[in-house]
Amino acid sequence: MQPESESKMTSVLQRNNVQVKGEGPQTVILAHGFGTDQTAWQRQQEALSERYRLVLFDHVGAGGADPAAYSPHRYRSLYSYAADLLELLRELQISQAIYIGHSMSAMIGLLAALQEPEHFAKMVFIGASPRYLNDEGYYGGFEQPELDALYATMSSNYLAWVSGFAGLAMENPERQELTAELARTLGAIRPDIAVAVARLIYQSDYRVELPRLRIPTLVIQTRHDIAVPVEVGEYLARQLPQAKLALIDAWGHFPHMSAPAAVNAALESFLH
Repeated sequence: MQPESESKMTSVLQRNNVQVKGEGPQTVILAHGFGTDQTAWQRQQEALSERYRLVLFDHVGAGGADPAAYSPHRYRSLYSYAADLLELLRELQISQAIYIGHSMSAMIGLLAALQEPEHFAKMVFIGASPRYLNDEGYYGGFEQPELDALYATMSSNYLAWVSGFAGLAMENPERQELTAELARTLGAIRPDIAVAVARLIYQSDYRVELPRLRIPTLVIQTRHDIAVPVEVGEYLARQLPQAKLALIDAWGHFPHMSAPAAVNAALESFLH
């Protein structure tokens, strides 16, 4: 019979489709955002794999993660995804890693680091937002009626929404292969899961947690992002005690895919 510890580790790795690549002395965790999976990091793997051990995974509900692991009752907030991340890190015995999180994974990393900071040495947030809704004295970029319309459109005809949203979010119309890449991973998500995850992301508010993060953090922000305005990137950099902002000359919500040279240069500067 398989030992209990080995069985548990196997189930964690299978649940999140974990891939470990490279043998560098320090670990880099690459955590994808909503609408993508671990394949979105292929352009960073090339830049990082010679120096670091890379850990890639898919959040439950995305990519090659175990579809049976998803439950709308469990995944009602990003805290559940943070719990998955911490379980993964504990099983792989990872400490003092560099965490790179895109979009929703930035806040997932934040919540995980606040609970068990020993796993993290540095953090990088790409296209991150602690709150998407506008509030008094805070510009998040959205009003509630806009988000309600978004959920309704996703629910009524998900594939049609994917077709339109992929181009708007990528914001690189001259590179249709990138839009197609995003549409592929978005379209692979089960529609009910996509709507549920979109709701928990866009209705979230983690602003109160930001001042508690005492880990050096790089905030990478594009000059125009349909999901995260520049004001939000600037807000993050002010509220995180050990943060710096890298405003890169790129457009769209997926710069690690559309502008990898700029993102990789920002990573190189921060990590070294």
